[in-house]
Amino acid sequence: MATTLAGALKLADKHNLRFVSLQFTDIVGQVKSVQVPMHQLEEAVEHGKWFDGSSIEGFARIAESDMFLVPDLDTFSPIPWEPGIGPDGAKSATGSARVICDVFTPNGEPFAGDPRGVLKRQLEKARKAGYILNTGPELEFFLLRRSNGSVEPLPHDAAGYFDLSEDLGTEVRKEMMNGLEAFGIKVETAHHEVATGQHEIDFEYADALRTADNAVTFKTTLKAVAASKGLYATFMPKPFFGINGSGMHTHQSLWDIKRGRNAFSDPKDPYGLSTMARQYIAGTLEHARGMIAILAPLVNSYKRLVPGYEAPVYIGWARINRSALIRIPQISKGSLNSVRIELRCPDPSSNPYLAFAAMLAAGMDGVERKLTPPDAVEENLYHLDAAKLESRHIRQLPGTLREALDELSRDEVIRDALGDHVFERFVEAKADEWDEYRTQVSTWEVDRYLEAF
Repeated sequence: MATTLAGALKLADKHNLRFVSLQFTDIVGQVKSVQVPMHQLEEAVEHGKWFDGSSIEGFARIAESDMFLVPDLDTFSPIPWEPGIGPDGAKSATGSARVICDVFTPNGEPFAGDPRGVLKRQLEKARKAGYILNTGPELEFFLLRRSNGSVEPLPHDAAGYFDLSEDLGTEVRKEMMNGLEAFGIKVETAHHEVATGQHEIDFEYADALRTADNAVTFKTTLKAVAASKGLYATFMPKPFFGINGSGMHTHQSLWDIKRGRNAFSDPKDPYGLSTMARQYIAGTLEHARGMIAILAPLVNSYKRLVPGYEAPVYIGWARINRSALIRIPQISKGSLNSVRIELRCPDPSSNPYLAFAAMLAAGMDGVERKLTPPDAVEENLYHLDAAKLESRHIRQLPGTLREALDELSRDEVIRDALGDHVFERFVEAKADEWDEYRTQVSTWEVDRYLEAF
């Protein structure tokens, strides 16, 4: 990884890199790229690289389409599957690097529709208050094989949660870890997940901007490695009926800059949580319904968020209860800086920049208002009937994307965190998605109703 232009050019020369991909994401989280010869990198760093944003989801209208990209050289790295020097030492004419960029308007202002910029604004707000947000997302995914134009779970994979197996999925997972490490992403663990063909690879816990960048790179890397093996990696939240979907459980904590310690830690508390951590939890619970459209942004997301498949539905918190929206992970004795909360409702189809921005805004609202969370609920929430849930004031997440968008529209804290531009374009795009979905006639409907009525 490079931090200066000279360092990036030296790295490019060392690895015989002829091209650089200037990357950014649109509002819904799709990675976009402008590829230029390596000799254009210096100009891009010093003056930006202009592009037409009128066709980018949620960016600009045609009348205001010109904008430019400025590379963040901290993210400059060779692309491992586009090497400039082969294993045999032969040089390639197509070796490439990538660098993640910030988006600016023609007058030099940060573009309000840039998701990375949205997160940076929230992080700067927290920094002014004296805190750094650290996050650790856990992105689950399925490895699938194409068959006659369709996809199906990876054959020969009958493994379950943490099972030791020697199938193709295990070998692909190792290559994925190598690809991530080549990008400078420090992998911590990798394992098979609950469902057939489902996997998880976890990487290092760090500041939120770095982990958001890593999450974006994570998805593109896994897809590229899978494709090289004739497979397909999908981060779709619920690709198959009747088995677990894929989540993006996100660990969070705040670092106190002045005191140089974890602001969430209090060894005297039964859960190890400081007053501030509890306030942050309260804010997260308060805005859970308002931000779920950002954290679970697809029509399909709400087919994962149902009881019975380890996905949270009820808005509560606990230590050992995995049916709760927020879980407090166990830590090793004396590891006070490891105290954190785990939000379990996000899924990997979300834009990590917007997701982390919404989480931070929600938690900090609880801190600023000194909110008190409800009591922890350690019993399985799925076993409580409607009357018990109501008596304990335990709310549920929205059941559809349409309901989630309505909640987002009513939540001023989350709307303010996104900014008017992103909020309006996001809701517009997702409302269109919902309308297209609700007018479709599914195979289930045809099978159930065609001959019955």
